[in-house]
Amino acid sequence: MTGSGNDFVMVDGRHTSPAEWSEADIRAVCARGTGVGADGLVFVAPGEAPDAVRMTYFNSDGSRAAMCGNAALCSTRLATRLGLAGAQGMVLETDAGSYESRSASPGERAELRLATVPAPTPVAGLTATDGEQRVALGIVGVPHLVVLVDDVSCVDLALRGRALRSDPALGPDGANVNFVSPRGSPSEWSMRTYERGVEAETLACGTGAVAAACAVMEWGLAQLPVTVWTRSGRCLEIEAKRLADGSYDEVWLSGEARLVLRGVIN
Repeated sequence: MTGSGNDFVMVDGRHTSPAEWSEADIRAVCARGTGVGADGLVFVAPGEAPDAVRMTYFNSDGSRAAMCGNAALCSTRLATRLGLAGAQGMVLETDAGSYESRSASPGERAELRLATVPAPTPVAGLTATDGEQRVALGIVGVPHLVVLVDDVSCVDLALRGRALRSDPALGPDGANVNFVSPRGSPSEWSMRTYERGVEAETLACGTGAVAAACAVMEWGLAQLPVTVWTRSGRCLEIEAKRLADGSYDEVWLSGEARLVLRGVIN
């Protein structure tokens, strides 16, 4: 499945479980050219609670990640197709917590309500280079560094993204890196992402788009709802309400969740 170009191998968790897969297995399936090819591998299975769905996410390097926004959108859509939950709403259980999601909107799209997002904050000890106007760290299930630039198309993402992803100021695990630049209006932004665990550019990032939307709001540059245009040319839409304490509540992420093909892995 693809979520705005962020692509995943989705596995029906009723027939196999993460315990049956090694890191090498996951890397082999996600490898482009020699495997199926994907940014990550996702298990979708019945959840612990009634009408709940369990999503377990692995990066393409075999490492387990607590959350992935586009994978959650794809999991929501797939759960509906598999009859695990209704399109009008479900509880999506992840390593980062449980979320409300639904796939009732027209077209191959889904919506995910995220937990309250703390306001992105400056990063002490991180030095911006020429052309990088502001930086902030947001936590949306996983950490995202948001970097404001004039034009994301001019960023040497492989070089600069890799350097920032492992910057000591971000801690031992580093962070995903999302470069953002303005488009024609305060509610529209372009974004490119260097994703940890993939260790390369991905064509979209759902939780990164949420972090970016909150960051540009904090900088006084945006108006909610925010539309984030990804490298794939598809958009992610973010709605949220800023609370008095600076955090963001009623955070909804909406985006593509399209089934590309079905098959059997053996």
